[in-house]
Amino acid sequence: MRTYYVYMNVTLSLDDDVVQKARRRAEVMGTSVNQLIRDYLEQFAGTSDPEADAREFLRISQMSNGDSRGWKFNRDEIHERR
Repeated sequence: MRTYYVYMNVTLSLDDDVVQKARRRAEVMGTSVNQLIRDYLEQFAGTSDPEADAREFLRISQMSNGDSRGWKFNRDEIHERR
């Protein structure tokens, strides 16, 4: 038994401003709008690879410039009713 992959081109109608903003954000993330849409549709369709998703999460996490300034999560504080 063999598996054949068939790729399909899809045309989307999007506002130019949205596309330009998406391109800038994708570039900062080190990817393309095309790849972001492909990833989203694969996840939406339920065909994403959990290991690839974990690798992508780690890649994006490592790019983060976040700084918690030493703050650590505290379970009791998080679930505290206000």
